[in-house]
Amino acid sequence: MAIKVIKHNCKDSEVTDESVFLNRRTILKQLGFLGGTALLASSSFSSPKADLLMGKEIDPSVSLNFTKAEPISDELTQEKKAVSHNNFYEFGSQKHQPAELSKNFRVKPWSLKVTGENKNSIELSYDDLFDMFDLEERIYRLRCVEAWSMVIPWIGFPLNKLINKLAPTSNTKYVRFQTLYNPEQMPGQRNYFLGGGINYPYVEGLRIDEAMHPLTILAVGLYGKSLPPQNGAPVRLVVPWKYGFKSIKSIVGIDLIPKKPNTTWNLLADNEYGFYANVNPEVDHPRWSQGYERRITSGGIFNQTRIKTLPFNGYADEVAQLYKGMDLRKYY
Repeated sequence: MAIKVIKHNCKDSEVTDESVFLNRRTILKQLGFLGGTALLASSSFSSPKADLLMGKEIDPSVSLNFTKAEPISDELTQEKKAVSHNNFYEFGSQKHQPAELSKNFRVKPWSLKVTGENKNSIELSYDDLFDMFDLEERIYRLRCVEAWSMVIPWIGFPLNKLINKLAPTSNTKYVRFQTLYNPEQMPGQRNYFLGGGINYPYVEGLRIDEAMHPLTILAVGLYGKSLPPQNGAPVRLVVPWKYGFKSIKSIVGIDLIPKKPNTTWNLLADNEYGFYANVNPEVDHPRWSQGYERRITSGGIFNQTRIKTLPFNGYADEVAQLYKGMDLRKYY
């Protein structure tokens, strides 16, 4: 599977240590069949597709096929911090809990059903998520509504490629997303206090033009590997100009619909979490300022930099036109 490398509106210093990228395993060159036997080119690389053909168990954090990104600016958040400082209430409401409580989460088999108008639909298996589209690396800023941020190299594909397969018409106004509901695997879904008092399954939504924007992706990996469970394995949404809670994890359902969907945090506290959730330093959260953020690099109080928050998280040139004429204080 070919993977493109794309940069979007980041500074030249937003780059990981070179050693992280130089430690890539070599890429699988060829998959074929000879006398009913899978023929693999000599390589130490193990991909989900290769493991499937060889009849091996899928490692939920296998390396993916992509080329090295060009250097960009601000320091990339270290992988060890990005996979240990997580909001994923299905596995606990404390930052350390998702990594601890998701270790046995099963990502295979997986089914992502995408439903369009007139109930026409397509269904993606675990392997389809990696093979249906060319994968691209996107280095994006991630800004949490809690006023911390990271810079993460995601791997995925534009959501619009998937939506276009259902040929939406003018009747489609919104896109609704739903996380897996499986209390057996997700302890936060069966424990009210552990799960933060949320009414599960977790639901999010975008306007169709937001979903079709080229910056919006479905991510299947980060830091060169498939997503770990705490980061939303096997597939999550990434919308870089919105607060992080909009980028729903472990998606099993995507629906193209005519009316705005109810979303989890908007239902839980609509005075704190609006439907749009665009990063806006001019609109404070009721309990804290949104004018500044704590950029997390390697973690710890001495490795966080207090920086000004940018409108639309620094992606205003690309997305501000989507909200032309809207009162961004009212439609927060």
